[in-house]
Amino acid sequence: MSSSAEQSHDPPVEPGGGGVVAGMNRIQEILERDARLAGDVARRPHASLVTLWRTIVAPSGRTQERLCIVFAPAAVWDRARDLLAPFADRMAEGLALLVIVGRPQSPGLGEAVGLGVASIVPAEANADDLYLAAHRAFDLLETKGRAEARGRWLRRYRYELGELLTIARAMTTVRDVDKLLGVILEKSRFVTGADAGSIYILEHGESPMLRFKLTQNDSVSFDSREFTMPLSDRSVAGSAALSKTTFSIPDVYSLPPGSTFRFDPSFDRRTGYVTRSMLVAPLISQRDEVIGVIQLINKKRDPNQKLVTKADVDSHVVAFDERSEELLGMLAAQAGVSLETAMLYDEIRKLFEGFVKASVEAIESRDPTTSGHSRRVAELTVTLARVVDAETTGPYASAFFRAEDLRELEYASLLHDFGKIGVREKVLVKAKKLYEERLELVRSRFDFVAQTIESELLAEKVRLLERGATRAELDALDAERTRKRAELEGAWDAVCVANEPTVLSSGDFDRIEAIGHRTYVDLRGQVQPLLSDEEVTCLKVSRGSLTPQEFDEIRSHVSHTFRFLSQIPWGKSLRRVPIIAGAHHERLNGTGYPSRLLAEEIPLQSKMMSVADIYDALTASDRPYKKAMPLERALDILDFSVKDGHLDAELVRIFKDARIWDLSRAR
Repeated sequence: MSSSAEQSHDPPVEPGGGGVVAGMNRIQEILERDARLAGDVARRPHASLVTLWRTIVAPSGRTQERLCIVFAPAAVWDRARDLLAPFADRMAEGLALLVIVGRPQSPGLGEAVGLGVASIVPAEANADDLYLAAHRAFDLLETKGRAEARGRWLRRYRYELGELLTIARAMTTVRDVDKLLGVILEKSRFVTGADAGSIYILEHGESPMLRFKLTQNDSVSFDSREFTMPLSDRSVAGSAALSKTTFSIPDVYSLPPGSTFRFDPSFDRRTGYVTRSMLVAPLISQRDEVIGVIQLINKKRDPNQKLVTKADVDSHVVAFDERSEELLGMLAAQAGVSLETAMLYDEIRKLFEGFVKASVEAIESRDPTTSGHSRRVAELTVTLARVVDAETTGPYASAFFRAEDLRELEYASLLHDFGKIGVREKVLVKAKKLYEERLELVRSRFDFVAQTIESELLAEKVRLLERGATRAELDALDAERTRKRAELEGAWDAVCVANEPTVLSSGDFDRIEAIGHRTYVDLRGQVQPLLSDEEVTCLKVSRGSLTPQEFDEIRSHVSHTFRFLSQIPWGKSLRRVPIIAGAHHERLNGTGYPSRLLAEEIPLQSKMMSVADIYDALTASDRPYKKAMPLERALDILDFSVKDGHLDAELVRIFKDARIWDLSRAR
């Protein structure tokens, strides 16, 4: 009610209305003298009105409210209701009621209750009449206030419950720890009306530390970075963590006596922000262990208000109330569980990543010549998948890869050669067509033959000299010696040339066949071939360095990969890792291995990996049996593989058009 309504002493309702004024004087005197109304205050906002005020504690228990009973003569009701206008808002809010003194003449008293009329008393009402009317009116107001408060509380409870459920769903669906921390802090500030806040994570090491992870502020912008501080009761966050207690501080610059913690004002000095009220709560796991602390700052009357100046803080910042503590407590409990789950999920993810990394290192340690191949294939394949995901036309316009799908593909690509641990190392690292020890054996054999030729010719030369041979005969013998040595060296050179692996079918192997038919006599007098059948077979390999049997052994790594990876409990999101990795050597026309799958049976991820695998094998510079192939030549071979029905034409086109090899290096 405005001050004018309480202090104005206007003329009576009508000329000559002195009787009305006298009657209201009498009512005021009765109300003021009644001991039963000793706690109430009677006033005269107008000569024709008397008000009775009562202060009560609001149903919330935290504020006080003023209730008002307006005593007005019937003449005011009949002819001057505008005098009641100053009380209209209070009546609408359920904070005021009207008591009519005397019997109104105007019809329609049925609408009086709806207009805030509590009762009608006689014009000559005595003290009991007035007390009873006031008592009933105040009782109605208090009853109505409690009912409305319950309604408001129920609406707020339903709203807050709905928000908490929404928040809980949001927190349980986020697996990334950093994103989850952002959600927790944002929602905590939202339900409590906090302008700013921070989150700390507890780290265990030689000495426990609190890591400052993130901060949010609606009023000021600033750069922040992670830092750690010792876990101690010298800080508010540390005290909350150590005691597992929530602290509500009305003013951080005026801490309660006996507080172990202190407020660090350096942030306020650096940014110009003014910190006032604070609410700090520990985040506790299901095992009753503190895993973090949430710190809320400056509860605002109006959530949309910016706190730019100290005056803004003075006007709009209040202490965090009990309800804020309750809401933060409920949210913190859910947040602690969600954060613990996310951390466990992150630990499992890191465990898998560590396993994959260790597995790749184990594979590459057995075959150093392909070091980096698995990582490059993974980068190429995942990059190709991202580009395919963005396609809007063509056969892969509907292809879609979520973050989980890309991680699954990355793991499968990294482990696509995991089965090589089941292949003999000598086969795995075979750089030439003959193993080193076998080539040394052949070299020794050739040396023995050369020494035998030398010995035989020298013996013949001695015989010739003993019988007095001519110079021509001796020269002929030397010429034969030179010819045989040159022929043997030529054979050895042919073996060395044939021993080099080739990328494509090439080479004249008839010479090797002929050398294989040559014989010599060993020290035991037995006739032996200059090259064994196995050696001839190895040297006649037309592509690479492996014999068909060795190639089959190498190819078996895919089966080993699938079998080994299938024994790992990958979980739902990674369950296809063995299938994807186990099909990267399948070909669209069904000629691949190990299962000879047809195009429609091969997973798209495996098809993409096949393109990346072949490209890297062709362009890698770490293969001892070949030089890195020029880009254009490698792309031509990919096109040949498409024509041969090995690779997917659309995937190869995308690979080339997007220059996946450049994109993967740029990531």
